[in-house]
Formats: sequence, structure tokens, C-alpha cells
Amino acid sequence: MPTGEAGVQVLVPHWLASPERVQLATAVRAALGNPAVHPVAALHLEDVLTELHVAAARDAVWPASAARVRLATGWDADVLPVRLSVAELTAVLALCALPHGLRDRLCVAGA
Repeated sequence: MPTGEAGVQVLVPHWLASPERVQLATAVRAALGNPAVHPVAALHLEDVLTELHVAAARDAVWPASAARVRLATGWDADVLPVRLSVAELTAVLALCALPHGLRDRLCVAGA
């Protein structure tokens, strides 16, 4: 790639159960309501909320893809891939209100 051009953003799937996705959405919404959150971080957090909706929609439209992974891993039917960029994940991990169990799940690459 030519020097100075932004590279392709890699989205890493984090396989989260429904309660984890609710925890993530709750923490992100709380942060977005805080005026002290940096505007750039707020943009990334808004993208995380969008991805949570897209993950559910993706599973409704193309259920076989995630179903194969769940079958192979033995995960419950409510586990979905939430695809986050490095910037989005960094913004989420900077949240103080993020539950420790969820933080641990997100810190595992490709979890």
C-alpha cells in the first residue's frame, strides 16, 4: 500500500452470549451518556452499539454460519459473533463500568 494511506480495518469476532451482549450495550450506553468521554472514543462506542444490532440481524438473515460454529464448539444457541475493530475494542476496554467477566472475554483474541 502507498505510504500514508489507511489500511483495511480488521474486524475480530468476539463470541458473546446474550447476557454478555446486554452487559456490553449497557456499559457503552452509560459511557455515551457521560460528557467526559472523548468524542473519538464516543464514535467508536457508537459503532459498537451498531455492531451489536448488526450481529443479531446477521444471525437472523444468515443463521447457518454462526450455527455451525456453535455446533462445533458446543456453545449455546444465543452466542453470536460481535465483530470489533481494534479502535472499537480499545474504546470498550477503556470503560471503567465494564464487568470483569466481560472484560476478560473481550481480551481473549478472537474469543
